[in-house]
Amino acid sequence: MLVTLTACSKPAAVPERPADIAPLPTAPTAPATSEAAPSEPPPLLASDLLAMRLDEAQLDDGWVRLFDGWTFFGWQQVGNANWTIANQTIRADQGDAGFLATILPWTDFELQVEFLAAEETNSGVFLRTPLAPEDPAVDCYELNIAPASNPFPTGSLVKRQGIEPLSMEGFDTSQWHTYLVRCEGDQISIHLDGDFLYTYRDEAPIRSGHLALQFNQGPIEFRNILVRPLGWVPLIPAERTAAGTLTGWQSPADMERFFQWNEEGFLQVRGGSGYLESAGSYGDFAVRCTARTNGQNQNSGIFFRCLPGEAMNGYEAQISNDMQDRNPFLPANCGSGGFFRRQDARIIAAENDQWFRMLVVARGSEMAAWVDGLQVSQWRDDRAADPNPRRGQRLEPGTLMIQGHDPETAVDIRQLDVIPLDSRSLQPGAE
Repeated sequence: MLVTLTACSKPAAVPERPADIAPLPTAPTAPATSEAAPSEPPPLLASDLLAMRLDEAQLDDGWVRLFDGWTFFGWQQVGNANWTIANQTIRADQGDAGFLATILPWTDFELQVEFLAAEETNSGVFLRTPLAPEDPAVDCYELNIAPASNPFPTGSLVKRQGIEPLSMEGFDTSQWHTYLVRCEGDQISIHLDGDFLYTYRDEAPIRSGHLALQFNQGPIEFRNILVRPLGWVPLIPAERTAAGTLTGWQSPADMERFFQWNEEGFLQVRGGSGYLESAGSYGDFAVRCTARTNGQNQNSGIFFRCLPGEAMNGYEAQISNDMQDRNPFLPANCGSGGFFRRQDARIIAAENDQWFRMLVVARGSEMAAWVDGLQVSQWRDDRAADPNPRRGQRLEPGTLMIQGHDPETAVDIRQLDVIPLDSRSLQPGAE
């Protein structure tokens, strides 16, 4: 059975944002008809989108895709360049100078991006940038894509670290090239086509910001854009109590039996309803898990920014891999990586009885999730502020909770790590 969505390949403004910072269109959450109008982009098959999931080696290394090859999901436009998608490639060659920027900001990470630039092209990849940077020497890092005649040719950080033009002799503008960038603390390391160029150290580092693709002058193309966050702290360590429960977590006495660390080295969530609560509190954070739903009709989740001690009173990143009518675009129960009662996953990207990876990132009111490297959700909480996230927007730190939903729950978790991304988050034992 072929399942389709209408793919999105051209940007459009959204009224609630300023005209010069517009989110790009994304695939709809329900299937379109199979006969698209001639003027519309071709339909997107579920199999095409699912083919963009990453392989085991990439998942083991912590990578996820920022660009799914078919849509602008997770991106926003700044300016009026003619960004389009074709052949799993983002392109621009006309219009005003501007960006495609990630909706989420990123802190410490590695970034991989392939680019194809004509000889006269002046473009770049912006790191830890605001949406409207004014000076790359001060408020962002601009990794340039430019000819040798430019004061900062390809491989340079504009106004920060130059590359000798002679070192770019023989650079073939008819071929694809690959940047690998590591941003960690005050250091940025640059590789080009597998060769190490330099490490730049900033004495007044910018700690966080968006990632952005620039159109400035001349045709530019980008593809295979991947990121992996850095700085993971394990939340389910090997240590466990004699009873088999986890250290660093707590649960009401009548619920402890629902959560056990087994001899194979992973957490078993069996039965419910109940919760296991973290000792730490987190406001802005990234959390990743490797999970498995054992059979159909499984329902669990990772709750975050919870009111401590209150049963699962927080936002929920769902764990459920069932679908309606065998259609991956129609989650039966929100879908893994969806935000329960807020936004369904746009596609079921994992299967029952198989281990899968899920990454959840929360930055202020913006939340997003990836399953097996494919982004499945992007949601902004625009509700009025409220201490209770069931009623309104909660930005304050809160605990994490693992859910046991009902007596039939049978979910396994063999990895759960966190990166605290703001000073308000508190790890157990931290000062």
